Amino acid sequence: MTARESKIHTEVKQMKVIILAAGYATRLYPLTKNKAKPLLEIGGKTILNHIMEKVEKVTEINEVFIVTNEKFTPAFTEWAENYQGDKPIVVINDRTTTNDNRLGAIADMQYVIETEKIDEDIMVLAGDNLFEFELTEFVEFYQQMNADCITAHELDDLEDLKQTGVVFLSEENRVMLFEEKPNQPKSNYAVPPFYIYQRETLPLIKRYLREGHNPDAPGNFIPWLIRNKTVYAYRFEGMRYDIGTIDSYNKVQELFN
Repeated sequence: MTARESKIHTEVKQMKVIILAAGYATRLYPLTKNKAKPLLEIGGKTILNHIMEKVEKVTEINEVFIVTNEKFTPAFTEWAENYQGDKPIVVINDRTTTNDNRLGAIADMQYVIETEKIDEDIMVLAGDNLFEFELTEFVEFYQQMNADCITAHELDDLEDLKQTGVVFLSEENRVMLFEEKPNQPKSNYAVPPFYIYQRETLPLIKRYLREGHNPDAPGNFIPWLIRNKTVYAYRFEGMRYDIGTIDSYNKVQELFN
């Protein structure tokens, strides 16, 4: 390793990961009535284990926070105690007890930032999505852009686009427009719930919530954020599976078995 390479290596910024796992997944009942969705098994291992296999490869990540609710905290704690990976894992109970009093994903992000006094870059991942691309590539893109980054992939089914966040990008991959579940999508780039935010952006999450904006789906933060900061999208290839219904769960099971 040269002196210059050593200097670059020592200057790599560390980041935390927040895995969103505080929902109640009522659309998956009865499967999730007594089991958290990220702890459902796909192809012989939990969704959460699939995600952590990707997380483990990112050297910049120094700690993982799994935010969940009162009901599922014991199950996630047990999972964490038996986890065999190298990354330190902390389970955070957001103290909610039902689908009716849930905080919402963005409020959960803020809850973790405040309770754990996070002052580093953060990667935010939904705990119910499987994906083929590598998080190492996403982090490399983020470092090149030196700005907040989201992810995007091409989706050709119009009805599927209407059920997700859709983004319009410049040639340089800057996010110019973001719409959550649009009736008339302006592009075919869907935005799954994988994000990296600079430490300087963390106070904006609090400001967003303080202004009374929607605390629920994490994508709701993006159209507000692009009015305040430059945001880029990492365009990835390969499949991404959002496990939201019994039907989607069964389809993914078939693919992985």
